[in-house]
Amino acid sequence: MKRVFKEVATLDQKCYNTYKLSEDLLMEHAALGLKEAIPKGAKSILIVSGPGNNGADGIALARILHKDKDISLFIPHGTKSKMAQLQLERAQSIAVNVIDKIDTDYDVIIDALFGSGLSKPLDETTQTLLVTLNALDGYKIACDIPTGIDLEGKIHTQAFIADVTVTMGALKEALYSDKAKDYTGKIKCIDLGISHTFYEEETKTYLLTKKDMKLPHRTQHNSHKGDFGHLSVVAGKKQGAGVLAAEAAYAFGAGLVTVIENEPYTVPYELMSSTTLPHSNTAVCIGMGLGNQFDNDCLSKFLLRHDQPIIADADLFYREILVTVLEKQSKVVLTPHPKEFISLLKMTKLADVSVEEVQNNRFKYVKLFSQRYPKVVLLLKGANTLIAKDSQIYIQRFGTNVLSKGGSGDVLSGLIGALLAQGYEPLDAAITGSLAHAFSAQEFKQNSYALTPQSLIEGVKCL
Repeated sequence: MKRVFKEVATLDQKCYNTYKLSEDLLMEHAALGLKEAIPKGAKSILIVSGPGNNGADGIALARILHKDKDISLFIPHGTKSKMAQLQLERAQSIAVNVIDKIDTDYDVIIDALFGSGLSKPLDETTQTLLVTLNALDGYKIACDIPTGIDLEGKIHTQAFIADVTVTMGALKEALYSDKAKDYTGKIKCIDLGISHTFYEEETKTYLLTKKDMKLPHRTQHNSHKGDFGHLSVVAGKKQGAGVLAAEAAYAFGAGLVTVIENEPYTVPYELMSSTTLPHSNTAVCIGMGLGNQFDNDCLSKFLLRHDQPIIADADLFYREILVTVLEKQSKVVLTPHPKEFISLLKMTKLADVSVEEVQNNRFKYVKLFSQRYPKVVLLLKGANTLIAKDSQIYIQRFGTNVLSKGGSGDVLSGLIGALLAQGYEPLDAAITGSLAHAFSAQEFKQNSYALTPQSLIEGVKCL
């Protein structure tokens, strides 16, 4: 996993004070990092620079590329920072082409307007400029953070739509808001003259990588089904949701899977059906399609009268008994989508907010919940899924729009439940289950709309 930071100004300052690296030196490395992101063969390049140090990075790049490429440097707001003014003087000394009007034909468009320096809503002139830049056909590169995305990851009006974002020094939280995902493109982090080891400090936010997925591969040959756990999936009013979760769990290594219902009913041949928790139960998966099928006494049997790990999803976020579970059980994973999360926040008396408020401040509310319930693992679904435990946040960025289908969440619950049943710690189960879910979706190559829960389950089998 990689470290992620809210801001990096303090990290830059450490470079100046501790490592004696000048602002000028860091800026040269930033410009060279932008250069590396330019596709081979590109000839005409438009660099749009702002008045501050983000703009200075762009002006430095224009100087570096001058004569090797056909450079057009556009500075719509002039230069204000000392570094921007210095870089412009250098560029002008070798006659870099500074333009006052944007053409329509460039191979590459580079946004170096504001980046992480954006501290207020964009004015109308800049909004109009972004509309113009987004309409151009060239390959688009954002310097640090696409203009229009603030430090919270919010987009108030317009934002630059990048094919790649070259972020400087360290990864920033703002790049991983749900709103930002359609604007950042691929995210590339570059060094600023010193290794990440020296540049970065401790953090409580991390970006997950594929290496963080620890699949339940079996190494012991002398084994039987009981060695790999027994997951109980509580099926409710919409029984299909529970069965999907159960099938996913069975495909992800659980040795035994039982579907719990008020009355036994037919399930796929590899699964079992019961009205009570089996004695060999090692984890409980509950909430998918639950509805009002069970009263609180029944729910207590599934949630409170044992000490096995629990994964709670969907309809359980509207049942007050969940608050008691959070306070009394030690191994719990919650997997709400934003609407369910606002119900959870309200039930726990942490906040009474709208879905829009949560989506605009996902990190804030995930941290709030995790501070109140440090033993609980929270997985907030979204374009960039956030997983939290004890105020540590892990960003799972591999999700794709093909997952926007009914049943996808049921499969995720089953995957995490399978790992809990096999003895994974709740945080590890949430991380690996979420990554497996996302990578299975990525392997669906037919198109962007036809994925089914069964396709996800088949994909998990091939990881």
